[in-house]
Parts: sequence; structure tokens; C-alpha cells
Amino acid sequence: MKSDDQMAPVSKTSIWAGRILSALPVLMLLSSSIMKLMNHPIAVDGFAKFGFPEGIAPKLGILELACTVIYVIPQTSVLGAILLTGYLGGAVVTHVRVGDPFSNIITPVFLGALVWGGLFLRDKRLRALIPFRS
Repeated sequence: MKSDDQMAPVSKTSIWAGRILSALPVLMLLSSSIMKLMNHPIAVDGFAKFGFPEGIAPKLGILELACTVIYVIPQTSVLGAILLTGYLGGAVVTHVRVGDPFSNIITPVFLGALVWGGLFLRDKRLRALIPFRS
């Protein structure tokens, strides 16, 4: 793998496309974590549907918020993406366990793809690790 000095710079267009792509899951995850922290009726009903105790919603809201903040910070964005992948994987398993339709299962998968796609476009370290060739 090349050192940081030898890596090709990421174009401004790619950086902005990555930021925009990354903003979509960040906004959705922030909204979701705030709903959990506030014990919003939608979150409470969702937890009841999934068979989780109501008191766990704020704890998962803090976890979701922490992972999202770690992802937003450029120096820790790769760690944040890894943590969000685990968090979203748990969401997929939860939806599968209760027999939700495929449309509900694909949402966390799509968010995870946006997390990694946006990071790939804006982070030269990840591009060096996963070098797509034309």
C-alpha cells in the first residue's frame, strides 16, 4: 500500500459527491437517534413491535448517535463506518426476526451502502485500501 504522500489526491467533485452521499444516512440516523432519545411514540411502538423493552430505546439512541458522530469526524470516519455497519446489521436482523417485509429490511442495507459509498468517495485512505481499477 502506498504511503499518504504517494496517494493520488481526491478530486473536489469526488469529495463533494462523497459528502452529499454521506449526509443522507447521517441525517436519517440523527433523526432516528433523536426519536429514540425523546421516547417518541413511533419509536416506542417500534420497540414494542420488535419485542424490546421500552427502556432500551434511549440507550440505543445514545449508541446510534455516538456511532454517527464518530462517522462524521474525518479522522475517525472509518471507525464510524465500521460501527454503523454493525449497528445497521443489528437492525436488519431485527427486521428479519419479526418477519418484516423486504422493503423494511432493505432500508438499513441501503443506509450502510451510502455510509461506505460516501466514505469511499471522500477518503483517499479507503480508496488505497480498496483500489477499483478501470
